[in-house]
Amino acid sequence: MKFKTRITLYLIGGILPLLTESLSLWWLFKLPTLYLFQVLAFYASVAIIVSHYAPVTASRCGLNTANQITLFRTTLILPLAGLVLNVKYLNNEAYWVIICIAILGMILDGVDGAIARRTGNVTAFGARFDMELDAFLLLILSLLVWRSSQTGIWIILIGIIRYLFVIAGYIWPQLQGELPANQRAKIICVVQGIVLLFCLGPITPSGVASTVAAMALALLMYSFWIDIRWLLYRQVKISNANKT
Repeated sequence: MKFKTRITLYLIGGILPLLTESLSLWWLFKLPTLYLFQVLAFYASVAIIVSHYAPVTASRCGLNTANQITLFRTTLILPLAGLVLNVKYLNNEAYWVIICIAILGMILDGVDGAIARRTGNVTAFGARFDMELDAFLLLILSLLVWRSSQTGIWIILIGIIRYLFVIAGYIWPQLQGELPANQRAKIICVVQGIVLLFCLGPITPSGVASTVAAMALALLMYSFWIDIRWLLYRQVKISNANKT
């Protein structure tokens, strides 16, 4: 029980940086008060998920140092999610602020993993928490790029392709296997984030943004195709082994 209480306290503590950023954005860009409630609703959803899935044993307390950094990244990213719902209030200065916040979140993405490995606190929960937050950031950025009219609606494929892959796994169980760790996927994920930030920049011409984003999307789709092919090949090998 004490470990569950500790996780709850960490989640409550995360409200302070969340509100600090949200109130700052609300004041700077004259956002409606509803924006603050939207951000709090996002955080409440994350808190429920984290408190449910975080391990609570003495040896694997869910919110170790690395996970606390990931939680802080969450408080940076969720206010950006609220901006997706309030794009009409954003000006060029707002997009530069968004880019700076997202860059800080991406930098911290490398910090939490490094700390987890150095302290021997690598957990399945921590890896999943980190991965889902990365995917959510790409979704937010792709929606912001689309809503800023820099590209067509197709840009959101960069943000939703992983979720489509997960849904496909429920339809075709062959795609539910665990993929081996590889640098390709990590590097391509970073590339997507950089490209989306480039496209979001107010000084980036719309035509250039569309061209660069299209190349990034093609690269992402190719990466997922490699993973799908590996999973299907693995399933065939398992089936052949069971027959023999």
